[in-house]
Amino acid sequence: MTTAEFIIGHSADDAAERKQEARKILWALLAALGIHLLIGYTLAVFGGLLYSPFSVIEEEKPVELTFVDLATPAPAKNAMFMPNDESKQTEQPKDKTFESNANSTAASEVPPTGGLPLPSQQGVDRPAIDLDSHRESLPNEGAQPQPSPAPRQSATPQPTAQPTPISTSEEFAMLTTSPTPRPSVASTPQAPKSSYQPFKERTRLAGAITNRGTSAVNAVGTPLGRYQKIYIDAIGSHWYAYMEQKADLVSLGTARIMFAIDRSGRVKNLKVISNDANEAFANVCLQSILDAKLPPIPEDAASALPPEGLEAEIAFTTFSNR
Repeated sequence: MTTAEFIIGHSADDAAERKQEARKILWALLAALGIHLLIGYTLAVFGGLLYSPFSVIEEEKPVELTFVDLATPAPAKNAMFMPNDESKQTEQPKDKTFESNANSTAASEVPPTGGLPLPSQQGVDRPAIDLDSHRESLPNEGAQPQPSPAPRQSATPQPTAQPTPISTSEEFAMLTTSPTPRPSVASTPQAPKSSYQPFKERTRLAGAITNRGTSAVNAVGTPLGRYQKIYIDAIGSHWYAYMEQKADLVSLGTARIMFAIDRSGRVKNLKVISNDANEAFANVCLQSILDAKLPPIPEDAASALPPEGLEAEIAFTTFSNR
C-alpha cells in the first residue's frame, strides 16, 4: 500500500510541474509571434508599403511625337470607270461621278424614276451599264491607201517666140534670185483608225438625272481613265476574235477575272474569281488577257496608283441571243 500511494503521490506533483512549464512555453511563443508581427508591420510602413497594390508608382513614360504631313492629303479612291465616245466629248462637268477616257455631262431622255446618278431608260436587265446599243466590230487595219498619181500635163505646142535681149544687170538678178518652190500636187492620206467596238445593249436604268438630253453621266476624262480604255479595248478585241473561233466549244455564262498591270504594262496575278460557264470559256477569257499587248502606264496615270500598279477586274459574259 505504501509503495502504491507513494507512486500515486509522486505522479501528481510531476503533472502539475509539466502544466506550468507548458503554459510558460505557450506564452513565450505568443510573445515571439507578436514581436514578429510588430516588426513586419513596422518594416512595411517605413519601407514604402511595398506589399500594398495602391503603393505602386508607375514610371513616367517619355512623350511620343507623331508627325503628320497635312500638306499632302491621302489619295482618294478612284471613281467607277465609265467609257465614253471621244467624238461626243463635252466640257468637264462640275461633279465627278464617274472616271472616263473623255468628259461627258449627265443627261436623260426621260424624267427621273430612281435615286441613282444615272439616266432613266428602258432596256434589258443586265449587270452592265450600257447607255446605247450597237453590235461589236473587230479591229482591222483597212486597205492601205495608195498615193494618188500626179496629174499629167498636156504638152500643147506653142509658137516659138524670138528671145528678147536682156541687159547684164537683169542677167545677174536672174542668177541670184531663189526660185519659188512649187506646191505638191498629190498628198498621201492618213491610214484609217481601228474600227473595234464592243457589243453593247441598252440596259434598263432608274436614275435621278433631271437634265434632258441623250443618255449620259457626269464623267471626267483622266489619264487613268484613258489608260483603262486602252487595256479594256486591247483585251476585248482579242476576246471577240477568240470567241468567233471557239464558239462551238464555250457555254453561256459569266467569268470574272482579276489581274494586275504593273507600270511596264505586264499582266500579273491572273486568276479566275468566279465562272458559271465551262472551262473552255474561262480559258478563252484568260488567253485574251495574256495575249493583249498593253503599253506601259503613263506617268500621269501611274501617279494615282500604288507602287505595284493597277488592279483590274473584268466580267466576260455570253448571252443566249448572241
